[in-house]
Amino acid sequence: MDEALLRSLTPSVLGILVRRGADFAAAEDAVQEALVEAVRVWPADPPRDPKGWLITVAWRRFLDATRADTARRRREDLVDEEPAPGPAPSVDDTLQLYFLCAHPSLTPSSAVALTLRAVGGLTTRQIAQAYLVPEATMAQRISRAKRTVSGVRFDQPGDVATVLRVLYLVFNEGYSGDVDLAAEAIRLTRQLAAAIDHPEVAGLLALMLLHHARRATRTAPDGSLVPLAEQDRGRWDTASIAEGVTILQAALARDRLGEFQAQAAIAALHADAPTAEETDWVQIVEWYDELVGLTDSPVVRLNRAVAVGEADGPRAGLAALAALNDSFPSSSGRGHPLPRYTAVAAYLHERDGDLTTAARLYAEAAHKAPNLAERDYLTRQAARLNAHRSR
Repeated sequence: MDEALLRSLTPSVLGILVRRGADFAAAEDAVQEALVEAVRVWPADPPRDPKGWLITVAWRRFLDATRADTARRRREDLVDEEPAPGPAPSVDDTLQLYFLCAHPSLTPSSAVALTLRAVGGLTTRQIAQAYLVPEATMAQRISRAKRTVSGVRFDQPGDVATVLRVLYLVFNEGYSGDVDLAAEAIRLTRQLAAAIDHPEVAGLLALMLLHHARRATRTAPDGSLVPLAEQDRGRWDTASIAEGVTILQAALARDRLGEFQAQAAIAALHADAPTAEETDWVQIVEWYDELVGLTDSPVVRLNRAVAVGEADGPRAGLAALAALNDSFPSSSGRGHPLPRYTAVAAYLHERDGDLTTAARLYAEAAHKAPNLAERDYLTRQAARLNAHRSR
């Protein structure tokens, strides 16, 4: 079973059902049922036209559901609208669906969650993990969002900024999670950039390309994480870097700075350094200052503390870290820092020569790590420092 094919066809099939008159919630349910049927049937009897097969089965599932709870007159109208069998339409409604899921009636968090579920193909569990909320809570949020946009048509688009956040979250989930959506996110962002003249859309595309250029070097053959400073820069995709920098420069020239452009500028400075030691950390701190002004995000302040530690020394980095200690969000709700805060503190203490504190903090961060790869990496750092101290 080609799961990648199913994932790529899902948005366009869903879009076609909505264009035919199905409300969003019912269409999404019908498409999910068609996907389940495809997983069951296709291994033994693969269709000649997979997209057409999915459209036909999903539409029939929708009609079956409609017959159960709508008036006869509407049922007959829908049956009359069913097209004759033939090649599936080639139109790609994926971006239109992103805008639908970013409808103004939805909160940004609900719009992101709904898009990831209905268009991106992520499971409710994966989305809940991204939001650090229970799976049941996320399921309720998605259900409410689906009900909210039911009946909304494509001529009522959502907010561009929300769509960009959706695309970036899809990219990040594909980059580090167990579902590879990074390439699809880049494709969709390219299409959005071609359709909308907006510097932040260009900034997001540049950011994705610059990050994606390092993808092959982010993990070792055994699956373990490789930090940026230790990556083999000779294996970075120079074509993607060049394209990302070109797109970014054109966006910055318009003098309408946004958070994705600033993040892309930081990524470009990392990509431009021949070695980790030659990274222009002073300029990176300046870009983080711009980001803090744009977002005032604790996560940005945390990343800025790392950059300050590299530019001005670990003591300065620890001072910047201490400044946000009380305000940093927590996964427990009791004011304790998230795992990345503890990992950053461990790194800065190690650079400052306090190996005992660094080893303890690495172990604490490993215990709270959100995934196995991060936990293993942080555990190895703690073990390395403990072994060094015991010599």
